[in-house]
Amino acid sequence: MSGKAHWEKVYREKSPFDVSWYQKASSISFEMMEKSGLEGQPAIIDVGGGASVLVDRLLQEGLNNLTVLDISSTGMEYAKVRLGDRATLVNWIESDITEFESPKQYDIWHDRAVFHFLTDAEMREKYLGVMRRSLKVDGTVIIAAFAIGGPTKCSGLDIVQYDAEKLKKVMGSEFVLTEQRNERHITPAEKLQDFGYYRFCRQV
Repeated sequence: MSGKAHWEKVYREKSPFDVSWYQKASSISFEMMEKSGLEGQPAIIDVGGGASVLVDRLLQEGLNNLTVLDISSTGMEYAKVRLGDRATLVNWIESDITEFESPKQYDIWHDRAVFHFLTDAEMREKYLGVMRRSLKVDGTVIIAAFAIGGPTKCSGLDIVQYDAEKLKKVMGSEFVLTEQRNERHITPAEKLQDFGYYRFCRQV
């Protein structure tokens, strides 16, 4: 089953309230964005945003230069229905992030739980290539991934666990780690998942 077929199946068979990555609020992500600076309508992309409620919070704060990218149109449709008329304020893109060609550059690149699915080094390099082409110099990257000792699989797929040093090595010297936070995410099934959140600034 292809990546797209897998995630479309997940969202067809489960409510967005039942998937393990469901959050009532994307608090850590938003707080990291605030520290990066949200003045002047920065261009923000939420990679793998799907049905996430992060976009709701950003719109609530008056931000309107927003892009949500996801491989699953079904996942994004949940968000569009939830947002109602406000969905027209968001640029929705259905794409595999490793194949994405951005028409613009972003100030903030946010990814909660996509990068850790890239278990193949070649796919990680494709992702990072897209990110470099899509992010402004001095831009912010926020990545949340399963921590060392956390889950080894999600949604039936293998993942890669990260800590700060491991992710810094993958990201390369042009990205400087400016903040790290840990989260014990409680799934709708009341299971604990250890996450790490990492905020980087692009230097060159």
